[in-house]
Amino acid sequence: MTVIMVDVESDGPIPGDYSMISFGAVIVDEKLDKTFYGKLKPISDKWLPDALNVSGFSREETMQFDDPEQVMSEFLGWIKHNSQSRPMFFSDNNGFDWQFINWYFIHFLEQNPFGFSSTNLGSLYKGMTKDMFGNFKHLRKTTHTHNPVDDAMGNAEALLHMKKEMGLKISLD
Repeated sequence: MTVIMVDVESDGPIPGDYSMISFGAVIVDEKLDKTFYGKLKPISDKWLPDALNVSGFSREETMQFDDPEQVMSEFLGWIKHNSQSRPMFFSDNNGFDWQFINWYFIHFLEQNPFGFSSTNLGSLYKGMTKDMFGNFKHLRKTTHTHNPVDDAMGNAEALLHMKKEMGLKISLD
């Protein structure tokens, strides 16, 4: 499988009513040199200032971002180009990140290359350590900045640590 670590920034809690502002993706392999960054123009007039502030962008800046359909089409092409096998969606908060990526893929392209499942990095770590209070974030090397590529990269580094140092059985092509 081709593991793709994804991180999403938005201007609200749910897709459709609110907008995915940006997202980043990293192919999880030894090099971590294949990344994608998308900045998307809002699809709704609704937005929450506190949610948008996390991204570091102003509403005015987001209105100049790229057409969401075009960004999702480019992301689909990037996934197809970089996947040697079935792409698998990983995220540190897949309940949030997955809903936006899935909604945007289905809404704009009528397909989702990830299928209908995703994997939560935090839950995986909790299972590996047998500790429901365990947190993987100390395994990141890249600082968590809320730039979605940085955040996806740090999470990819944590997953590689779980594989190399903790014995996670996972195939990365």
